[in-house]
Amino acid sequence: MTTLPTKQEILDWISENPALTAKRDIAKAFGIKGAARIDLKRLLKELESDGHLEKRKKTYRDPDRLPPVTVLQVKAPDANGDLFAQPLEWHGEGVEPTVLLVSRPGDPALGEGDRILARLQVVHEADHNYEARLIRRIGASPRKVVGLFRKTAEGGRILPIDKGNDKEWMVAPDATGGAKDGELVEAEQAGPKGRMGLPKARITLRLGDPSEPRAVSLIAIHQHGIPDDFPQEVLDEADAMKPAGLSGREDLRDLPLITIDPSDARDHDDAVYAVADEDPKNAGGFLIWVAIADVAYYVRPGSELDREAKKRGNSSYFPDRVVPMLPDRLSGDLCSLHEGVPRACIAVRMKIDAEGNKLGQKFVRGLMRSPASLTYQEVQAAIDGEPNDKTGPLLDDVLKPLYAAYAALKSARERRQPLDLDLPERKVMLSEEGKVTSVAFTDRLDAHKLIEEMMVLANVAAAETLNAKDMPLLFRVHEEPSQDKLESLRDTAESAGLTLAKGQVLKTRHLNQLLHQAAGKDEAELINMATLRSMTQAYYSPKNFGHFGLALQNYAHFTSPIRRYSDLIVHRALIAAHKWGDDGLTAQEVERLEQTAQHISDTERRSMMAERDTNDRYLAAYLSDRLGAEFAGRVSGIAKFGIFVKLDETGADGLVPISTLGNEYFHFDREAGTLMGADTGRVIALGMRAKVKLVEAAPVTGGIAFELLELDDDAYESSAGGRFGRGGARRGRSGPSPRRKLAKAKARDKKVKRKVTRQRK
Repeated sequence: MTTLPTKQEILDWISENPALTAKRDIAKAFGIKGAARIDLKRLLKELESDGHLEKRKKTYRDPDRLPPVTVLQVKAPDANGDLFAQPLEWHGEGVEPTVLLVSRPGDPALGEGDRILARLQVVHEADHNYEARLIRRIGASPRKVVGLFRKTAEGGRILPIDKGNDKEWMVAPDATGGAKDGELVEAEQAGPKGRMGLPKARITLRLGDPSEPRAVSLIAIHQHGIPDDFPQEVLDEADAMKPAGLSGREDLRDLPLITIDPSDARDHDDAVYAVADEDPKNAGGFLIWVAIADVAYYVRPGSELDREAKKRGNSSYFPDRVVPMLPDRLSGDLCSLHEGVPRACIAVRMKIDAEGNKLGQKFVRGLMRSPASLTYQEVQAAIDGEPNDKTGPLLDDVLKPLYAAYAALKSARERRQPLDLDLPERKVMLSEEGKVTSVAFTDRLDAHKLIEEMMVLANVAAAETLNAKDMPLLFRVHEEPSQDKLESLRDTAESAGLTLAKGQVLKTRHLNQLLHQAAGKDEAELINMATLRSMTQAYYSPKNFGHFGLALQNYAHFTSPIRRYSDLIVHRALIAAHKWGDDGLTAQEVERLEQTAQHISDTERRSMMAERDTNDRYLAAYLSDRLGAEFAGRVSGIAKFGIFVKLDETGADGLVPISTLGNEYFHFDREAGTLMGADTGRVIALGMRAKVKLVEAAPVTGGIAFELLELDDDAYESSAGGRFGRGGARRGRSGPSPRRKLAKAKARDKKVKRKVTRQRK
């Protein structure tokens, strides 16, 4: 008869052989065969019941030890740059073990939140229990969901708040985190689908009452994973900072460098000053100073502040709050160029001629003191003849020279011909309680354009200076549109009776000619929207591919280091290039420029999406008490499932589902971006005027739905626009228009081409 091992012998074997823990392996190790395997199974069951072992599929392991191959989630680097990870599953009663990642040559770069499969080795170090070597990366952090929690007998459900996402998540009774019914929660995936086919989730954060007005931006912040709380060590580091002194800096305190910002700005990171050039060889020219907050002095490479700033990538702006890249001690105090206090800066003096051409530049690290913090509105009012107590004393010596220099820069801009889109911007206005009071167009003043031109000039100066010194940096890149997008834009222009030049290298002036053709016409908004959609997304790169939209070959972000990490990198590059101190760009940062560029490009897109979603929710809340009201708008998007209409009054975008357009079938032409009725031949295209009725406005998701009442495309056909409703679309009395005939002819041509291609094959 086979002698069974004792329970302790089994535990010792599993501890010493963590890779051989299946029942078959244990039986083989102790020579257990035949009927004795039943007794072994009983022993293992007893050990499992006593909590000494945990069964995982067909293997047994010590619950206070990690398996030799396990899934880990990567944490943020520590102060020494070491990467640690935490096990995704830990069932022991003791403290969760700490795992150090040991990278090998050729391993891919890992970042916070990455999930990896790794091989572990037990070690006995002061700060970690295991060392892990990468087997393969298997994904990012567990999928997160933000939604409404609904309590059930089985625990609960989470109803996502994403538009178009109706998939619910199951929450086990022990995974609710104490959430109450109807609360807004953040959760993460907790395992495979349950028995009902729904994914499982574990609530990680309770966000409170979703009906609270200020929950709107909070939803987007958590939905898109934007860090909104600073770790204590970051705050401690910021609080320990002291103002920079004059040592090693040029004294610029006598220069009247003024800041011009929105009225609600809390931080001021740029200041300007201009004066006529006294050089007789440059008659009519100017010297322009642009001073930028010296954030690099406070945020040093490898510091806690630096790691957190890089993690965020940029500040995120919402109607009711700002999620800053840096703690308020820096962003709103030490780095901000406040009126009347000395502040560290990196400044550039640029020389331009009477035509606005830049003749040269010089960068200095200085200490400035702004005589005034002004708003765009009061600066413009002063120039227009209505100065106040602050702008009056500055009008002749500071403001007028700035506007004179801007006039020269404006003429240079007109010759350069950057893309000149005219898309009015709307701003959501909130009450003190956080409710939407109005949606107003923002005024575009010459004061705005003045600052914009001077910032562009300073950004060019930074890129050119670093290029000349052969210093690595991050460029702001905007590549030209693809041929496919240009063809689509050309088709849209032709349908509106306009032309876009063909058969030559595309320049922004060609697009501007199209935009100027449309100016003042009904098609203007359509052409501006279509041109914008033809553009590629701008991004950051250590390689210089130029900036198509600005018509510039060398361009880098330098002017906003309080709110953009890219600018901080450029500041450090300037410090290193000029040998101003030991806080310049390091060799390690240079090696990681490609990864940094990708990361901050991603965080920028993340913020843009969160800001857009927040505006959508505020607009839905604003319209939610006007269900059934009729609005005028314009077709702003076309998809296979329906059309989007942008309202003239608020700029809110809503969907008209294709199922509500009538009884006929609509063909979707992806290339032309149109829908065409199978029976009537009616074409629905971008930019058409529309009258709609509001049928749904959901503040929690931001979803808005319309019913189409009228579609007036008189600009494209001789017959009057039909009236849409539940009864379907009517054909115009005059029959198919030239536009319809053209659309049908194109469709026939495509069919013929496809047929010929098939025959050739």
